[in-house]
Amino acid sequence: MGLREDIALLKGLSIFDGLSDEYLRLLAFGAERRRLERGHVLFREGAAADCAFVVLSGSLKLTRDLPSGKDQPVGEAEPGSILTEIAMISDTARHFTATAATESDVMRISRILFHRMLQEYPEVAVATERRLRENFTQLTGALAAATDRLKN
Repeated sequence: MGLREDIALLKGLSIFDGLSDEYLRLLAFGAERRRLERGHVLFREGAAADCAFVVLSGSLKLTRDLPSGKDQPVGEAEPGSILTEIAMISDTARHFTATAATESDVMRISRILFHRMLQEYPEVAVATERRLRENFTQLTGALAAATDRLKN
């Protein structure tokens, strides 16, 4: 996958909505790419997170650890998915384990890289803040609706 394809993929992620191709090019160029063999664990539930991962190709199985020691499937990440995006902004832990279901390629966007973009390009910070606010509003709305359903 080339830089042009990476930019197109990043452009489709809501966290980067509104960023120009120039900023996405800088982000893609500064990010690290990793190839994962089938069965490789990218990260484990509970681990400290200092970056987000964007799935470029392949597929990752997402699981949670059950008290019994077994894994509970919680989803799958395919090309165009971003994992633990909040880790680009603040300290957090991984809420699931991500394992390559097939040979896969991912892009690692570190918190250091993302913070540097926010500092050097204020318009990136403004767009990111707007998008996070929108995501938070949607999340609180969904939480309120779920709470209402549980009450009834």
